[in-house]
Amino acid sequence: MPKMKTNPGAKKRFSLTGTGKIKRKHAFKSHILTKKSTKRKRNLTYFGLVDKADKKNVKLLLASK
Repeated sequence: MPKMKTNPGAKKRFSLTGTGKIKRKHAFKSHILTKKSTKRKRNLTYFGLVDKADKKNVKLLLASK
């Protein structure tokens, strides 16, 4: 059986924490920022965690255990 390859798109978008959780960035922070409030933009800056429902699929894309 060949090795599982990491999905290049997922590699750029997700990273694993030390405890095995998956970090992700928030959407809606790249353009058209003038109409968004400062508070909203600031809260989109921080990292979020991948939901439990999506965790299995993302781990498969990252080819991690």
